[in-house]
Amino acid sequence: MSDTQLTVTFDGGGIDDARAIVRALEGVFGAPGDLPADEGATVRTATFDAPDAPRADAAPATGGSLSAPVTVTVQGTPQAVEAASRTLARAFGARNEGAASGDQERERQLLLEP
Repeated sequence: MSDTQLTVTFDGGGIDDARAIVRALEGVFGAPGDLPADEGATVRTATFDAPDAPRADAAPATGGSLSAPVTVTVQGTPQAVEAASRTLARAFGARNEGAASGDQERERQLLLEP
């Protein structure tokens, strides 16, 4: 099985919000290659080496609560983006803000609210 990358970008909220979102995704995608770390950043990014078929047997996501609304953009294979979107919706509640599809990749923007 070849690996692809799932990129997750966070806009809004604080570093603890970004880390809570990453924790929610770890059950499906494993630990990210990098973690959001910059306390002063307004946009943060995490990347996961996402298998073509994310873990379906993962425990239900529990991300905790958010301190503020966070706009999350997930980009990767269609399967990875769908799995990330479902996981975030279960963990936080999410409103779909738009999507774009290409031949091999998909991008979706979600608004997560506290």
